[in-house]
Formats: sequence, C-alpha cells, structure tokens
Amino acid sequence: MNETDEPQTEGLPDEALASETAPETISGSLAEPGEAALHAASDSHDVDHPDTVALDPAPVVAPVPVVEESVAVVPPAPPKPKAKDADSLTETVKTIVYALLIALVIRTFLFQPFNIPSGSMEATLLVGDYLFVEKFAYGYSKNSFPFSPPLFSGRVFASQPHRGDVIVFKMPNASSADYMKDFIKRCIGLPGDRIQMINGQIYLNDKPVPRERVQDYVYADDSGIEIHVPQYRETLPGGKSYLTLFSQPDNPVNNTGVFVVPPGHYFMMGDNRDDSDDSRLEVGYVPAENLVGKAEFIFFSVDGPLWQIWEWPWSVRFRRMFTSID
Repeated sequence: MNETDEPQTEGLPDEALASETAPETISGSLAEPGEAALHAASDSHDVDHPDTVALDPAPVVAPVPVVEESVAVVPPAPPKPKAKDADSLTETVKTIVYALLIALVIRTFLFQPFNIPSGSMEATLLVGDYLFVEKFAYGYSKNSFPFSPPLFSGRVFASQPHRGDVIVFKMPNASSADYMKDFIKRCIGLPGDRIQMINGQIYLNDKPVPRERVQDYVYADDSGIEIHVPQYRETLPGGKSYLTLFSQPDNPVNNTGVFVVPPGHYFMMGDNRDDSDDSRLEVGYVPAENLVGKAEFIFFSVDGPLWQIWEWPWSVRFRRMFTSID
C-alpha cells in the first residue's frame, strides 16, 4: 500500500467504480417493496437458477364464517275483544233506560200528552188536536199512573177542580163499554151543586148560567157542504167563559131533571151539548179518584190522520198550535 492507505482504484473500469459508489435504482424510479423483494430474490438465485424468480407468498387470510340465524315465524295474535264497542253498547242501553225513566216520571207526575178523537168538545177542542194535560193540578191517584195500578185509594196532595176546568178523567161507569177509558169534558158542577138543563140552558143551584148568542160555528161535512151551528158563550160563577154549540133544541139532553152532585164527585159536560156523552147520560158523576189532570194547551193540531205526513202542509192547523185551552 501507499502511504496514504487509500484504496486502490486504479485500473478498475469506470462502470465498476460507479456501481460501488452509487445507490441502487431501478429504471430511474424509487423501488416499490415488491420490486425490491423481486430483485433481492433474483440476486440470491441468479447463480444457480438464472431463469427463476422467487416471490414471497401472499399472506393467507382465514375466511370469516357466515352464521345463518334462523328466523322464527310468529303467527299473528288473535284479535282482542273490542272493549270500546262493549262500553259503547252499555252506554247506549243506559241512555235509553234513563230516557225512559225520565219520560215515565214526566208523564206520571208532570205532563201527559193526549189527542182528541171525537167532536164532543167542539168548538173548544177539535178532532186531531194534541194537547198536554197537567198531572199535578188535582194531586195524584192510582189513575195518574199507566194502567192504573191499585197502589193506593183516593188522592194524595189533592186539590179541588174549579168550575169551567177542562179535565181528562177515567170513565167511571163499570157497565159501559168505555169503562176506564180516557174522557175529556168540562167541569160544570162541584160536590153539592144542583144542576139542571132547561131548553139548553144550564141552571146551577137554581140560577141560570148566563149565555149570549155569538157568530155561528161553521165547518164542512164529509161531502164538503158548509154547516152552520148556533154558538153561545157561557159564563160560569167565578168568571170562567167559553163557547158552546147548540144544534138540536129538541134533544132530550137539553131538558133534564135536577142532578145533585154527591160528595167527592164532579159533574162533567161537553161543550158540544148535543153530541156529548157526559154526566147527563152514561158517564154519570165522576169520582175524584178518576181525575187524571187538567188540559192546559194544544201543542199540535192536524185535520186528518197524523201519519199522512205528506198532507201536513195543507192539513196542519198552525194557528191552533201552542194555544191555551179556555
């Protein structure tokens, strides 16, 4: 060696000198890891197997097992009973029961509707009039209840009718075909009164009841013929005034003997004096127990069958509706 101990480079070719001093490059670009491994393997095997290239094996990835979950099919639950429907039905039944009870109480103790089927009270009440009867006017008896159950006898909270009241009562004559049916007449005599008809005029306690002739009552018969009936206004003691019809002067009921009203009874007459079955005839004296109530006012009136609704625009008597009864 020379004194400088420098490595000997003389005599080496330039290519060999460059390879010992320069870093290794591949095709002018940075080597990828796989490529570096490829070259390293080539260098280690190029002596014995110049044509073979050894590659690192790819890492083995274990497959992820697929777990199949079984899905249980649950049948739909049977429908539950609809509690709301049951509750609604119960409430409906309760409402109906309450309504019936309220109607029964009103009908028994306060007001009861009636309709007029005959002309015995013309011209005050007409066939086809519907009216309310005040049930508490004279107190209560068994006849205040539907079907007249024998709950008690006599009247409770009783008060006496006034002369001239229009009263609904039960027919008292047991031998009549109309026994215990509802009748409506005007009260003319109180207990102890003496009543007689002479030539169509009432004598009350031996005194004539004042009456005056007024305009004829006019109506059309079934043939459409206009009928005129003499009409009078009577005024009872106490001032009660009302209209009566007097069409048959020779009718036997217009001339009677004297009726003496017994205690606890009343004498009833229809305003249509010649067409009324009243205390002058089969009805007789009416016991206080048979009184149902006092007729107060007309709430509906129709000239014809009630069910013929299509006729109402012409048959309803609007002027009579909601009028008081004299």
